[in-house]
Amino acid sequence: MSRLAALAFAILSTLAPAATHAGPPPDPFASIDGGEIRMADFAGRPVLVVNTASFCAFTPQYEGLQALYDRYRARGLVVLAVPSDDFKQEYGTNGEVKAFCELTYGIDMPMTEITHVRGPQAHPFFRWVKAETGFEPGWNFNKILLDGDGRVVATWGSAARPLSGTITGAIEALLP
Repeated sequence: MSRLAALAFAILSTLAPAATHAGPPPDPFASIDGGEIRMADFAGRPVLVVNTASFCAFTPQYEGLQALYDRYRARGLVVLAVPSDDFKQEYGTNGEVKAFCELTYGIDMPMTEITHVRGPQAHPFFRWVKAETGFEPGWNFNKILLDGDGRVVATWGSAARPLSGTITGAIEALLP
């Protein structure tokens, strides 16, 4: 292995520690449209899970998330927006969140209801990610990429833009 290849492998392997389980817990998210969103429904497909908020400096990333979803959904990518008020920057009701996202950004990607993403009240998915990788959203618009088997393959903080080469490259590596 060349030094360059070894260095690339070392850098890529630090994005997120490998998960020890086949996938996230089966606990469903409540869908903002009613019903449930189960991660098992996305088996075999990569999923980018993003904790979102409507009143954040990073809120314009909704545009990039929708563009990412539009670009890769036919190849299997799911982008799951998880609105959260854990950082006190979200509307008070699910209806307000849904209307804001649809009217302002044309969002049609799957969205959960307002959900806790950190601490003891965090949804089991986010508690699982923290247990598996040590990663916990430190602010809005943190990104977690799962492979088709439900393993965490990469995580990014708020500043990582959805259409950045780092994110699109990681996604493309998982797509057919």
